[in-house]
Amino acid sequence: MMTERLLGLAAIVLAILIAGLALFWKPEMPERPIPRAPIVAGGNFTLQSVAGPVSLSDYKGKLVLLYFGYTYCPDVCPTSLAATAEGLKQLTPEELARVAMLFISVDPKRDTPARLKEYAEFFHPSIVGVTGSTEVVADVAKRYGVFYAEQKVETAGGGYVVDHSSDTFIVGANGAVVGKIAHATPPDQVVVAIRKYLNQP
Repeated sequence: MMTERLLGLAAIVLAILIAGLALFWKPEMPERPIPRAPIVAGGNFTLQSVAGPVSLSDYKGKLVLLYFGYTYCPDVCPTSLAATAEGLKQLTPEELARVAMLFISVDPKRDTPARLKEYAEFFHPSIVGVTGSTEVVADVAKRYGVFYAEQKVETAGGGYVVDHSSDTFIVGANGAVVGKIAHATPPDQVVVAIRKYLNQP
C-alpha cells in the first residue's frame, strides 16, 4: 500500500517537473533566414480581346492588375473579381484612370473573347478579358509563376474544371511585377494595396 502511494506521489512530482520545464525552459534557437518569395519574371505579352490584340505594354505608365482564371470557374474567380471590382469602385476617378485590369483566361478552349468581354464587364467596366492559343497562354502563365491544370468532373458531357493560382498580380508603371493581392482579400484592403503602388514614384 505504501509502495503504491510512493509511486503515485513520484508520478505527480514528475508530472509537475515536466510541466514546469515545458513552461519555463526556453532554449535559444538559432536564427533561420526568412525565405524570400521567388522572383516573378513576368514581362510583356500580347493576347486577344474582343476588340483585338492587347499587350501589357499598351498600359505603360499605368498600374495594371493581372488575374488568371476562367469564366466557368464555380467560385474562386467570381470571389476574387468581385472583391477587386469593389476595390476599384472605391478609387477616385483620377486614381481609376491610372489603373487597368486584365482578366487572362487559362481556359482558351471554351473562353472566347466575346464571352470574356461579357464576363469581365459584369464585374467592372474597366476589366478587360483576354486569352490566346493554348501555347501562348501557357507561356504567359509560366512567366508569371501561375499554375493551372484541367481536372475532369463526372458529367454527361465529360466536362472539366480548371484548378489555378488565385493571386492578383500588381504590375507597376514600368511593366515589372511589384506585388500581389491574395485571394479573398477584402475590398478595403484591395484599395490599400492599389494605392500603395499607385503612389510610389
